[in-house]
Amino acid sequence: MIQYIWEVKIMNTPFLKRKCSHCSSDRFYCSEKFRMNAQKKNIDIWLIYNCLKCGSSYNMTIFSRIKPENIDKNLFNKFSENCTKTAWDYAFSRETARKNNVELDFESVRYELEYEKVSAEDILNGDHDIIAFEIKYPFDFNLKFSSVIKKCLQLSTNKLNQLITEEAIHIPQGPLQKKHKIKNKDIVRINRARLKSMYNS
Repeated sequence: MIQYIWEVKIMNTPFLKRKCSHCSSDRFYCSEKFRMNAQKKNIDIWLIYNCLKCGSSYNMTIFSRIKPENIDKNLFNKFSENCTKTAWDYAFSRETARKNNVELDFESVRYELEYEKVSAEDILNGDHDIIAFEIKYPFDFNLKFSSVIKKCLQLSTNKLNQLITEEAIHIPQGPLQKKHKIKNKDIVRINRARLKSMYNS
């Protein structure tokens, strides 16, 4: 077996679906900055969003009325320093959105794929029975295997459908289906013999 890497490079955090109280917009973008407010011995921490149209702000609650000593010291420092990675972690968090009664617009997430160009024809002409691809996917935004496989293997929709029918592609959940969605470090395995049978049919 030979293994390659497919990397999903995410360009932006998802918008929030929320009606702006100052204009007609219903989308907010993440500022990647936190707001912290101390009240006596407690502290509130928010992730700041801004309206796409007018720029007015919305604060999404991360912690409310919590004692600073109850927050991991390293995490607390990241809030204080406006750590971008930490902001992204919360901006992609379904749980944080649920607690704030807002919805994440995953369709607004733009991404690029970094991959070594290995086509279906290259796999056919190789000498490995199984060809594997590990997917680096640091933030989950409902991306489907079929979208990545089609792009990275330069497949037409028809060819991809044939591969699915022939069960030539396996993922952690089993044989690939179009509904299957990616998790970080998932492995895609392609059976060369079944691929060859499909192309020769």
